[in-house]
Amino acid sequence: MVARLIDEDPEGAYGYSKVALRLASRVAAVREAGGFAAYANQKYSEALAEFRAARRMTGSVELWPLMADCERGLGRPEKALDMAGAPEVQKLDKAGQVEMRLVAAGARRDLGQLDAAIVTLQSPELASNAVQPWTARLRYAYADALLAAGRQGEAREWFAKAVEADKDGSTDASDRLAELDGVDFVDALDESESESESEGESEGDSGSEQQAQGVADEGHKE
Repeated sequence: MVARLIDEDPEGAYGYSKVALRLASRVAAVREAGGFAAYANQKYSEALAEFRAARRMTGSVELWPLMADCERGLGRPEKALDMAGAPEVQKLDKAGQVEMRLVAAGARRDLGQLDAAIVTLQSPELASNAVQPWTARLRYAYADALLAAGRQGEAREWFAKAVEADKDGSTDASDRLAELDGVDFVDALDESESESESEGESEGDSGSEQQAQGVADEGHKE
């Protein structure tokens, strides 16, 4: 239930995770699920505790980037950077290493080190033309860092590259690109509702005018 609800109803997922933790807190998968549910609800201290517990039980390092991001959420970007340089990072798979790079770049930005964040994201994975599950997010983070540094032309280029890689709409790269290009999108539904309201007001005004004319006519008859 946590996995089913976590994207659309994180509060509901968190509720189920608390029940699961009461029933089976010694099961590593339950502790991990509790961590993800807490993380989705920005309860970073609780998430970090659950991720640490799951790691102790399994010995796995796959949660290392999430643990580092929890440190960021707790206002400790320096700790996240320390974790980015730890030996555990070398044990991560490629996806985990890219995730760690994203967390490290975010920590640099937390510290106001925009240029360092940009350099952190520059990697073979960013330069590759091959599209992997992490490609869109990596390109997006790079574009966003460039924009924050005032490098708008380069940022536009990388937002466009992020759009190319983002097949499932996991980022809002297309909206950011449109914003840079000065394109405004109009919601057709909102526009229709506005037209309907305008027509209703016109009809109301017409009815009022007819009613007023009727009263005036009655006055003339009298």
